[in-house]
Amino acid sequence: MILVEETTPAEAALPVAELRAHLRLGSGFELPASVEEDRALSGFLRAAMATIEGRTGKVLLRRSYRMVLEDWRDDQGQALPMAPVSAVTAVEIEAADGTIRAVPAGRWVLMADSMRPLIRPRGGALPAVPEGGSAVVRFDAGFAKSWPGVPADLAQAVLMLAARYYEDRSDDGARHALPMGVSALIERWRAVRVLAGRGAR
Repeated sequence: MILVEETTPAEAALPVAELRAHLRLGSGFELPASVEEDRALSGFLRAAMATIEGRTGKVLLRRSYRMVLEDWRDDQGQALPMAPVSAVTAVEIEAADGTIRAVPAGRWVLMADSMRPLIRPRGGALPAVPEGGSAVVRFDAGFAKSWPGVPADLAQAVLMLAARYYEDRSDDGARHALPMGVSALIERWRAVRVLAGRGAR
């Protein structure tokens, strides 16, 4: 499977002011506002978001993805790797010669599950993928377009982790483990995978 993030959150959607306030409360010092400082804080926020999303499989700020498969894992239902999914915008079958055929929306339906969304066929099975070809699913995922729509515990986890990245920015010893508080905040959002992902379609 290949998963491509086709859009990224706009700078204006990132909680830079919230992170600045969080850092001030933690240090007791006012963090100066400047273009350079805001750019640095945005970078720490994006890194923290990527880590939280990678650990949970949940997309915080809405964006578009393209998933490419050599074949369906199960032609009765294909799980999507990120959640929550607000819309599947296209399902396509690409032949080995590069010819692309759109699958009509009436042939499939999105099952919008908070942990493991999937697309199911409307009767029969998902269309066959030709040898040497691929199936392409385009979808939009994310809790909200703006930061206030992100669940409070995940939003707090991002701020805490971004603050840790900021504080450790000059530390040569990289810390790979998540802080305990961050792990506790994201625990309920982590999807349990069984049978290498084959047990829950």
